[in-house]
Amino acid sequence: MDRPAKRATSADVARVAGVSRTTVSFVLNDKPGQTIPEETRRRVLEAARSLEYHPHSSARALAAGRSEIVLLSLPAMPIGAGISRFIEELATTLAEHGLTLVTHLSGARGRPLPDVCAIVNASAVVGFESFDPDTIRALYSAGAQFVFPFQMDHAHGTRSVGRLQAEYLIGRGHRRLGYAMPDSRGLRPMAEDRLDGVTDACAAAGIAPPVVARTNLEVAPAARAVTEWTARSVTGVCAFNDDTAIAVLAGMREHGLAAPADLAVIGVDDTPAARLAAPPLTTISFALHEVSRRRAEVIVAGLAGRETQLASETISPLLVERSTT
Repeated sequence: MDRPAKRATSADVARVAGVSRTTVSFVLNDKPGQTIPEETRRRVLEAARSLEYHPHSSARALAAGRSEIVLLSLPAMPIGAGISRFIEELATTLAEHGLTLVTHLSGARGRPLPDVCAIVNASAVVGFESFDPDTIRALYSAGAQFVFPFQMDHAHGTRSVGRLQAEYLIGRGHRRLGYAMPDSRGLRPMAEDRLDGVTDACAAAGIAPPVVARTNLEVAPAARAVTEWTARSVTGVCAFNDDTAIAVLAGMREHGLAAPADLAVIGVDDTPAARLAAPPLTTISFALHEVSRRRAEVIVAGLAGRETQLASETISPLLVERSTT
């Protein structure tokens, strides 16, 4: 078996281009204040392309004064479509600023966050949850220049999602609501916050609290939840998210029921699957591109040593009306 080709070095580029390694560094790092002849610059760039030269991250970090890595700490919870879309948007926006996003599951067994920060040479560490003082100190000791928890107002923000779901169904004449609770311990805190919002809306409308039924993404437990709701005269269901809502639709089909004639259903996240559900799912959407842009700006400002203004923010939910309500 042929051995893989050895990784090219800046010395290789200098040899092929016929210049010094210092000149190679000046050209490839676009160092300001240097008067490199255009012909020399062209030879260096062509040599780097022909050798498929990629600078080591440590060398690039040394030249720039910091690395280009942003480390995102994810909470110990299932990574659903909503969080995945946010991560994708954040990574895309950071890339526009020349930064690369690396993720770390804080609840997974393995190296602690400060160790990962040191290994990937991250300049910034951000997360969905607050970092305790010891972790913050360890992250800075590991080389981070900027540590920032997003600190989104989950309790208020997710509560407002449930309230919006319930208010919409109540406005359409539903007087007995159900809530589809995901059967996942990791999702429980957020799901309970949304349930609180549904309960608030019911109380404000003078109707009974929602009938809570647990389900996972399997047909059988979803069908059992539907049985409980229909037995208790529920006509509209607020589901924790789109995946849970689509499971409810599957459970309804097991009983020969259809939305919205027999049971109205509303989800959260506006995933692609929501548009393809049968029938298409009414849901709650979020302006994730704008949210990720603002957070990327905070990260870029923090790495530049500028004051950051974003400390807490609620993501405003938007209703997307389709056929299940």
